[in-house]
Amino acid sequence: MQGETSTMAERGSGEAAKLELANRLFFRLYQCANMLHKTGSRAVESEGLTTQQWAVLGALSREEAQAGISVGDLARYLMVSRQNLAGLISRMERDGHIEVATGDEDRRARIVTMTAAGRRTWSELARPKIRAYYEEILADFSINDTTHMLHYLLKMLKNMQRLDSGAPAGVE
Repeated sequence: MQGETSTMAERGSGEAAKLELANRLFFRLYQCANMLHKTGSRAVESEGLTTQQWAVLGALSREEAQAGISVGDLARYLMVSRQNLAGLISRMERDGHIEVATGDEDRRARIVTMTAAGRRTWSELARPKIRAYYEEILADFSINDTTHMLHYLLKMLKNMQRLDSGAPAGVE
């Protein structure tokens, strides 16, 4: 009986430690997200960009988005709501970084493409500053460290997407 009690106490202690680590991990992720917004925006502010605009230009610079991407697909790719993306798109369109047109096949669809000015801002101005930002932030990380961190973040993201979709744990 005493062995069972100590095993249960150890399990309870292990669960408490796991919960504490989880709390610390998620709080650090929250802090990192806030600092990414703050320091990342500072890195590209001279180009008139924020981290959100940087993410949109990055998404639009991908080969599969060269012909444009629907607002809905862009929102899904960036994992933001269409409502949150709407104001951002309006500002970027006003600033000449992107264009929004009606879809050819579905006239209700709004297709977002990067303008020539947006491509110039992205490739000539923002990307070198973003690269320098990455180098600064990851200066004391090995390639192995970065690979492992990316692996674990993708694993967490997959679990969050599963939770968001309502699928039970263990279901792909």
